Amino acid sequence: MDHESENESCFWSWEDNKKFEIALAVIDEESPERWEKVSTMIGGTKSAEEVEEHYEILLKDLNSIESGTFDHELDLSLHDDDGDDHELFAGLSMN
Repeated sequence: MDHESENESCFWSWEDNKKFEIALAVIDEESPERWEKVSTMIGGTKSAEEVEEHYEILLKDLNSIESGTFDHELDLSLHDDDGDDHELFAGLSMN
C-alpha cells in the first residue's frame, strides 16, 4: 500500500463514521464476519481490520467519557447538520 492510500484508509470522514455507527446498530455483534460486514456497509473503503481497530478506539473513548477522564472539547461547528442522516441511512447496502 502506497503512502497516499495508507493516509486515505486511516482517515475517517464524518460520513464514514455515520455509516460505521449505523452498521454497528444493525449488525449483531455475535454475527460471523462482523467486521467484514461493517466494512461492506461503509462502502468497502476500510478493511475489516481497520473497522475493528476503529471500534476499539471508540470503546476507549466511550470509557474515557463515562469515567470523566475524556479531556477533548467537541467542536460542533465541524458538523453541518443538514438532515442528511436519513438519506445516508437509506443509501446503505446491507449485502
